[in-house]
Amino acid sequence: MNASEQGTRESDGRNLVVPRVLVFLTSTDPTTARREVLLLKGAPTKRLWANRYNGLGGHVEADEDVYAAAVREVREEAGIEAPTLSLRGVVTIDTGFDERGRRPGVLMFVFVGEATRRTLLPSNEGTLAWLPIEALSDYPLVDDLVELLPRALSGNFFYGHYAPQPDGALRYTFQSPPSNLKGN
Repeated sequence: MNASEQGTRESDGRNLVVPRVLVFLTSTDPTTARREVLLLKGAPTKRLWANRYNGLGGHVEADEDVYAAAVREVREEAGIEAPTLSLRGVVTIDTGFDERGRRPGVLMFVFVGEATRRTLLPSNEGTLAWLPIEALSDYPLVDDLVELLPRALSGNFFYGHYAPQPDGALRYTFQSPPSNLKGN
């Protein structure tokens, strides 16, 4: 199939999406035996999510697939060679209409993996921290993580859709695939 046969040049109000990856690495703290998740507290100077915790991740580059992007983002943001990652969810994020009448949005691929080491390198993106999973409500999380993170860590695949509300906030909805489509 030719690149010109993909139908991307005639947008006419269709969704245009930016692909992103979001990765959650888990580990057991050897001193407390608590399950923890690696999150990144955004630097105070960040344009998005300053001083709030989020998973590792970012944009998918044009020359890579989503798995390669997830591995690269973990390496860049945490200095860790990513363990085997599993795709746990796909989230469509509608950001509303832009000034040209298009609907730009985000297509986010959510991965999880078990970290093989806990030593972290400093990150320009913010402060990395292993946080106890059972105490995440004590930390300033990016808004959607309250609902997204438990789904990602459950081991079950999910789909999500974020839709803008009149005040600009996003409404989050999630669903699981039909039981006959779930993996083993």
